[in-house]
Amino acid sequence: MLEPEITDFKHFIRLIGRGQRAGRSLTIQEAQQAMTMLINGEATPEQKGAFLMLLRVREETAEELAGFTLAFRAFNHSGLAGLNVDLDMGCYAGKRRHLPWFLLAAILLAQQGKRVFLHGTHEPDSKRLYLKEVLPHLGLSVSRSVEQAQGNLDNCGLAYMDLALLNPQLEEIIQLRDQFGLRSCANTLARMLNPSAAPYSLQGVFHRNVDIKHSETACLLNEKNVLCFRGEGGEIEFNPERDVSLHIARSGQAEVCEVSSATENWALKPKELVASYMLEVWRSDTTDHYAEQAIIGTLAIMLVLTEHLAWHIAIDQAKQYWSARNKVWPFELPKSPDALAFNTQGKFYAH
Repeated sequence: MLEPEITDFKHFIRLIGRGQRAGRSLTIQEAQQAMTMLINGEATPEQKGAFLMLLRVREETAEELAGFTLAFRAFNHSGLAGLNVDLDMGCYAGKRRHLPWFLLAAILLAQQGKRVFLHGTHEPDSKRLYLKEVLPHLGLSVSRSVEQAQGNLDNCGLAYMDLALLNPQLEEIIQLRDQFGLRSCANTLARMLNPSAAPYSLQGVFHRNVDIKHSETACLLNEKNVLCFRGEGGEIEFNPERDVSLHIARSGQAEVCEVSSATENWALKPKELVASYMLEVWRSDTTDHYAEQAIIGTLAIMLVLTEHLAWHIAIDQAKQYWSARNKVWPFELPKSPDALAFNTQGKFYAH
């Protein structure tokens, strides 16, 4: 039960908003209480905006993120934990420069017997290509219920659900970007959510040092197996053009795996992103060195996490899986897979 002096939400605004000398960050317990009150409507719209934007300016601590995560996990769809998932992947950044090659890595992992649960959303005015917009053009469905997710996992080892279905309270805060013009900590929390309660969680971020904060938060929460890295465009995708640090947290213990770039040549940014091009790469109808390195590297990261492999072993294993794949696309395609394209200025159009 909350103490009388902290039943009013403005107490938490005072704590974080008094400035560098008088203000302070929240403890895990305070952060959990504050976010629970916010979710339950115990803060006015003005208080909600002030709280989220003060955190945005000051940046959340690992303790605050841990408390916020606990608060939102209490509102996850209750049926998700029964899906028997191996790997949870939050896909919240969207893609702007390249197609979501991490999807092909996830499919390869699923073909090795792992059950992969993906979740994401669509942010207003982001001008990015989101996974749920790509899936239907590759013969993959967006799960609109826990039962559909169960069926997709059973049939192909992979399922995707929108955040609005699995945690509408968190989705509501993410969509406040339309009013704020800025992202809030909700985007970070969505990546940490692990709504399927999978034993392994893979997280991608964009900004420097945020991967470290994810690892610190995972340790505070004593997560079993979490891997966070700076992915291409902030997604859960290996960028073969850059060195990357893999921050791994296992049951409260943190470690870092340093990975060198896979290529010395920078790929040209494509003028348009067409989903069917992913099929051409899978079938080897075309050769795309960047795409193949992104797929193999992303799969290797998944293997480092789920199989506890050293990088040099994981990358060799990933190369073998890619080379040995059945090049017949495993999903039934719609009649017009090229119906939607996305140019790199952020506009959809008929192709």
